[in-house]
Amino acid sequence: MSLLEETKRLLRRYRIFPKKRLSQHFTVDSTIFQLMAEYAALVRDDVVLDIGAGFGFLTRFLAQRCRMVVAVELDSKVAAALRVLLKDLPNVVVVEGDVLNVPLPPFNKVVAVPPYGISSHLIQWLFRKPLQCVVLVLQKEFAQKLAAPIGSENYSWLTVLTYYYFDVELLDEVPRHAFYPPPEVDSTIVLLKPKNPRPFRVNNEEMFKRFVQTLFTQRNRKLKNAVQVFVKKGFTRKSIQTDVSIPFQDKRVRELAPEDFGALANVFSS
Repeated sequence: MSLLEETKRLLRRYRIFPKKRLSQHFTVDSTIFQLMAEYAALVRDDVVLDIGAGFGFLTRFLAQRCRMVVAVELDSKVAAALRVLLKDLPNVVVVEGDVLNVPLPPFNKVVAVPPYGISSHLIQWLFRKPLQCVVLVLQKEFAQKLAAPIGSENYSWLTVLTYYYFDVELLDEVPRHAFYPPPEVDSTIVLLKPKNPRPFRVNNEEMFKRFVQTLFTQRNRKLKNAVQVFVKKGFTRKSIQTDVSIPFQDKRVRELAPEDFGALANVFSS
């Protein structure tokens, strides 16, 4: 029985209707699992986090290759089915809840096909986790934002922050028919590897994040004008003379490299 047929059977059996608001699209192409496991370079001692585990097809595949899998599922009906379907696997822990808020045991790798709707929050949540690597299937357009060239249409605050924390590789494209029900967009397998040490020094990471996010609300303005928005929002008590203190002031926000944002954030936090 194909994964598509098995998914449809399980949906009928457990009377589950995929919820669009939860971005529920069940993976029905097992070749994706093999690729993800290879990119994660799994070894027997790994503890892997699977986010949006669904009916556990990927979870089962991972459990055969590592010490433990933590399978997180938000939908209560799907989570109940997951516990039954994976009860023969002693090295799988099923956690029901929102991965961003629920308590989790320690893990060193993430291999998952998470709901599209949480992608941005998930990437930020992963920034400060002590990880060896992350392999995710993400919406193609979103994935391109993580590694967008400076000044491009997709270059954003998330590009800058991701560059600071991770090396990003965009790998195989995943067609929409690899899921049921199929989403309206194609996807990409993304590999994230934490940068240790970080590529540049930041005095205050929270200030850096706020600074970058605020400036990108003015992405087409020159820095000397856009930076006033940050000051007016009260994120800094420092009074800055833009004609003297700020480098790159005649560049537009979208033209600044991640290192430039780091240097500027340090001016405000020093």
